[in-house]
Amino acid sequence: MTTRLFHVSDIHFGAENRAALASVERAISAETPDALICTGDLTQRAKHSEYAAAAAWFEGLGVPVVLEPGNHDMPYYNLFERFADPYRRYRRLARRVVSPFESEDVVLVSLRTTVRAQRRFPWSDGVVTPRALSTTLKRLACLRSDPRHVIVTAHHPLLGPEGKARNPTIRGNRAFAAIAEAGADAVLTGHVHVPFDELRESGGHSARMIGAGTLSTRLRGDAPPSYRVITCQRGGAMTTELRELTSALR
Repeated sequence: MTTRLFHVSDIHFGAENRAALASVERAISAETPDALICTGDLTQRAKHSEYAAAAAWFEGLGVPVVLEPGNHDMPYYNLFERFADPYRRYRRLARRVVSPFESEDVVLVSLRTTVRAQRRFPWSDGVVTPRALSTTLKRLACLRSDPRHVIVTAHHPLLGPEGKARNPTIRGNRAFAAIAEAGADAVLTGHVHVPFDELRESGGHSARMIGAGTLSTRLRGDAPPSYRVITCQRGGAMTTELRELTSALR
């Protein structure tokens, strides 16, 4: 028995790539993965119309959906709501489409890396608050002896690019070290619109950092729209397959 997960990110409804979304829809219909994970930036400006489009798409897939909020998923134009209740629109979507998911092979643990505001500008990069990290570590502690693959899901990569001194995610180094020490096998993220799969080490402990690309028109560099297929087997390996949607560039 194995568990197959589709990992997508940064759809940015409002700036979505319809051809890329159609490719994912066809693959889900043909392959029926056990769940779809989207690691944030579901919308472009957190508009009600964009959330409605996201809800319709996720509801139509016919598989369990797991979501993380991204920095684009908090109100952009309504600053009062952003500060008073930044995740209200996201929660409404999550109540409609999210299904709690775990299997005989894998368990998912959430880590929130978004905040309503920061002391730096722009507010797009990640922040791991002590409270968010504590919540994640408590869940990981309960899974310490669990034989399944343990995967943390977040929006922002916890470490910067390998070989670069600067980490855009505030307290990301500490979070990665603590999560690796707690026994997580991998951290799934998005945000940068460029896919990666790296084994990183900190403090004598290692974990994989796995990033999906984007399914939007907001491409970066030479990376086309893409998503990943992750296969987990209890007591066995966790493998990933990157699917680049070059046809969606036409």
